[in-house]
Amino acid sequence: MDDFDDEDGGSGGGREKFIDRQEKPTRAGLICPDVRGHMSLHSIEARKAEFEGLAGAIRLDIVFSEVVKVREIRPATFIGGGNVESLAKRVKEDEIDLLLVDAALTPIQQRNLEREAGTKVLDRTALILEIFGERAATREGVLQVELAHLNYQKSRLVRSWTHLERQRGSGGMGFMGGPGETQIESDRRQITERIVLLEDRLEKVKKTRAQQRQKRNKAPYPIVALVGYTNAGKSSLFNILTGAGVFAEDLLFATLDTTIRKLELPHGREVMLSDTVGFVADLPHDLVAAFRATLEEVVDADVILHARDIANPDHSAQAQDVLTVLAELGVNPETTPVIEVWNKIDRLPDPETALASVSPAGKVAATVPVSAKTGQGLDALKLAIESAFGDKSRTYHVHVPHSAGSDIGWLHSHAEIIGRNEPTELGSDYVVRVDTRHRAAFLERFNGRIAISDL
Repeated sequence: MDDFDDEDGGSGGGREKFIDRQEKPTRAGLICPDVRGHMSLHSIEARKAEFEGLAGAIRLDIVFSEVVKVREIRPATFIGGGNVESLAKRVKEDEIDLLLVDAALTPIQQRNLEREAGTKVLDRTALILEIFGERAATREGVLQVELAHLNYQKSRLVRSWTHLERQRGSGGMGFMGGPGETQIESDRRQITERIVLLEDRLEKVKKTRAQQRQKRNKAPYPIVALVGYTNAGKSSLFNILTGAGVFAEDLLFATLDTTIRKLELPHGREVMLSDTVGFVADLPHDLVAAFRATLEEVVDADVILHARDIANPDHSAQAQDVLTVLAELGVNPETTPVIEVWNKIDRLPDPETALASVSPAGKVAATVPVSAKTGQGLDALKLAIESAFGDKSRTYHVHVPHSAGSDIGWLHSHAEIIGRNEPTELGSDYVVRVDTRHRAAFLERFNGRIAISDL
């Protein structure tokens, strides 16, 4: 991913940090509301475990984690008054610095919970924004996260916690100013101006990406996009397939910035493998919008690898969440082959029995059980990728004279050579498979020397 100039030299200086980074870990309490009548593909146990994983991704000291039954959502505090009183007592006894709620709280609910509980409160969206802010490494990633953060923060200037005001300095905007209405209006105007600036810069990124894609479309390498639920092992798969050194750790959202590396398939075809940001249930809308430029790599891919953590009991619901995001991006499995990569089979006590009960999510070209840790199944995965390209390709017999050495080089770069007859005095006859992106150039270059082998 190319960096680009930031005119004012800033790198997200206007973004308020939700969680103070001190030597002493922030003591956090986690609340996972179980709302009666709320339909979810994920079990409450899976949701609680994932929320704990999100909190652990930024190294919080989790003092307690509880499921709270909610009969009906309260407009003022989301959870009921009895639960709020219990939380306030627990917060005081355990000296909790931060209360995390696995729900999308309104500004009023957040403010009231802070008042009643006596500590800082963050909802699911704010926590994910915090993780993204810590993980973003490139200039583009930083700006994308800041844009999402500002859109979120803009509606929350009514909060009255004075100790949450942003520390001034470091060139920051300091939009958590005084409690007066005039100050709030001033902060909101500064945020709006910053949002406009970021949107303009990200639009430039989008145009740059479009130009890069045009160049890639002219290049011989098709694109394979690696997608999946966060922590499904995408980066580990990416590393072992390409020999790259992408950061891979057992953390949610370990990778945010798209990375592209070359991958050679069994019969010599070379493709570009793209590792993308992981998805998650209830991914904040502002984040999806902010990262749309990055995720367009998926939209333009020739083949998509959908990595699933098959050892996770919640993998079926996770797969549906991934399909939801892909649909939002406009990916059509009818036209773009999707290969499901059933990863982490090394964690299954009896893989054969466990995999027998697994079904693919949606329309797929193939399913391949693998282990990024042991390397098991990776050869089969490469063959499946090759086959997916083959299904989109057409096979030809082509004659190449001995004098046309450049034509042989072109075939090696732009097509898959699947057969060759013994050379004669006139040259060599090849059987090649050509995918749709290079078919027009192939037909023009070898006009009069080709025959269709199969349709």
